[in-house]
Order: sequence, then C-alpha cells, then structure tokens
Amino acid sequence: MSAEPFRLGIDLGGTKIAGIVLDRAGRTRAESRMPAPRDDYAATVRAVSGLVHRLEAEAGGPCSVGIGMPGAVSTRTGLIKNANSTWLNGRPFAADLVAALGRPVRVENDANCLAVSEAVDGAGAGAEIVWAIILGTGVGSGLAIRERVLSGRDRIAGEWGHNPLPAPRDDERPGPACYCGRHGCIETFLSGPGLAADHARRTGEALTGEGVVAALRAGDAGAQATFAAYLDRLGRSVAHVVNILDPDVIVIGGGLSRVPELLAGLPAATAPHVFSDAFDTPIHPSLHGDASGVRGAAWLWNAP
Repeated sequence: MSAEPFRLGIDLGGTKIAGIVLDRAGRTRAESRMPAPRDDYAATVRAVSGLVHRLEAEAGGPCSVGIGMPGAVSTRTGLIKNANSTWLNGRPFAADLVAALGRPVRVENDANCLAVSEAVDGAGAGAEIVWAIILGTGVGSGLAIRERVLSGRDRIAGEWGHNPLPAPRDDERPGPACYCGRHGCIETFLSGPGLAADHARRTGEALTGEGVVAALRAGDAGAQATFAAYLDRLGRSVAHVVNILDPDVIVIGGGLSRVPELLAGLPAATAPHVFSDAFDTPIHPSLHGDASGVRGAAWLWNAP
C-alpha cells in the first residue's frame, strides 16, 4: 500500500482531463477538470503533469499518482497501445509522466479504473469479482478481483468491445467497420454512435443515441424496434462473458448506463444465452457515475 497520505487520480479522456485527490477513507480533498489537448502528445503530458502539481498543492500533502486512460501500456515495448485517443499510441506515456513528475506512476485502462472504483466503495463494494462495462462513445470493460485490477499478461483483460458480436444473425454479418480494422466488433453495435447508426440503417432517420432513447419514450415504433435490437445484442454480449467469468456483480457505466429501460431489460435479455439453469447476477449502474474513472485511478494505489 502506498505510504502517501493521499491518493491522486487522473482520468484522461479524449475531450477532458479530470483529477481528484482522495484521503485513505475515500473523502475528496481536491478535484478539478480541464479540456484535453487533442492530437498533441507533448501538450497532453504537460497538461496531466501540471494538473497533478496543482491538485497536490491544493490537497496540502504528498500523493500517489494513478492515471486512467484509453488503451494500455504494452508489456513488450512500454509504449501505449489500443488507445482511441490515437495520438497516444506508440508513445512512452507512462515513462514520460514518471520523468515529468519525478515519482512512480501507475497507468491503467480507464475501464479497469471504473471496475476498481466500484469494487472499493461503489456498486460492487464487498463483491469478490466485479465486471464493469462502459457503454458510451465507445464500449469497453474492466475487471477487479478483491478490489484489485486484473490487467492480464498482455494488459488486455476486459477488452470486450473489440470481440465479435456473439451469435450474429444474417443481417448482422459482417457488421459495421470498426476503427480497429475489423468488422462487427461489439463496440460498433453497442456504443452510443453504434445505436444511432443502427437506427439510421433501419429507419433512414438521423438521430443521436440520446435521440433514439427520447423517441422510444415518446412511443415511436422505429425507435422501439431499434432499442429492442440493441438490448438483444447487449444481452448476447453480456452472456458471452458471464459464461466465462461468472462475476459476482456487473456494473454499467457510461452514458447509456443512465437509461433505466436498459438496466430493467438487460437481465431478461441475457438469461437465455447463459449456460446455467438460472441467471441472478446483480446488474447495477455505477454508483459514482462520471467520477468512477477518476476515483478508480486514485485507488490504483490501494494495494501493492
């Protein structure tokens, strides 16, 4: 466990950088957010290190530093891989932050940070295995075992969004093109933009994901059909992981976690595809909401 009295977390997103300082009891000592530099690697390193210094000064004590970000640090090269903030890919981001800050830094995938946050003092508190899903602009997931991140040998544990949609139907093959170079990834169907694109394919109507949900609630038949297909695909995709991992709790974050119809319908959509006579795994929205990622980054130093 870190010797510093405070834990500082940074959530590096594509459009914003959030920071928080927690004491050992999880109370907030300082927090801030700022726009993220886009397409500028050096500016990103400067922004993150500057925010760390400001938050540490505000907290009034030394801090351990954890960073949550899209992508992961390659165990082979030490460079960032798989980040949808593509200007980070192939860069020694962790090493450059260590050099800029003059101290150890723990860098983890943002979905893993969500899992840790919710496992420590969120919707998965007290559970041994927490699987946390992000349904937003992208789709990902993270794993926490006994409140600690499960990164995996190659640092890709939880990379759920870039697996193929399970049990695809004829009209789902080969599936939409994904930025990763494949077709039919779960992310292309289950992200907010994926929901909007599917609605456009079905109806010819250009709506955002939020617009589809609003139309659903207004009784629009096209939106109801789009959402039913979305929920079916989500159920198949969740069951695929449940059959392998059998988590104690599933926590959902991201913008679509705030859609009650999704949370209410997901257990029934998942159950038929689970290889068991019962599916009673709790499914909860993230307790800390948009703050889960940054809190989880701080909790990366909760254990050795």
